[in-house]
Amino acid sequence: MKTYTPKADDIQRDWWIVDATGKPLGRIATEIARVLRGKHKPMYTPHLDTGDHVVVINASEVTLTGNKADQKTYFRHSGYMGGEKHIPFKRMLASHPERVIELAVKGMMPKNALGRQMQKKLKVYSGANHPHQGQTPRPLEL
Repeated sequence: MKTYTPKADDIQRDWWIVDATGKPLGRIATEIARVLRGKHKPMYTPHLDTGDHVVVINASEVTLTGNKADQKTYFRHSGYMGGEKHIPFKRMLASHPERVIELAVKGMMPKNALGRQMQKKLKVYSGANHPHQGQTPRPLEL
């Protein structure tokens, strides 16, 4: 018996929409990463991009459980001596709510060229409006 490998023509890409209002960040991120990778499909193959497109709306209304909203920080470095930047979750959510979800999903994706290709199918918007109505996205139940 031979292993089935899907061809590029066999891969169907659907569009899903997720409303992040009042939902925990980690729970949303795991489901989004699963759909972006294509693990919800029977034709999932680890070395191919078989995933779907995901649109996230109301990113500014995502929540964290426990005291994480006060304790969580985002770290980055400028590359210079003493160039550490620690941004608290509340400030990141107020200024760039899209990045909160993008960074959470990025941490759950493969760290290679295939993972970066899969991440391009994620569209995050802080409000309820998005320009992807023409693709008729279906709601993704979490």
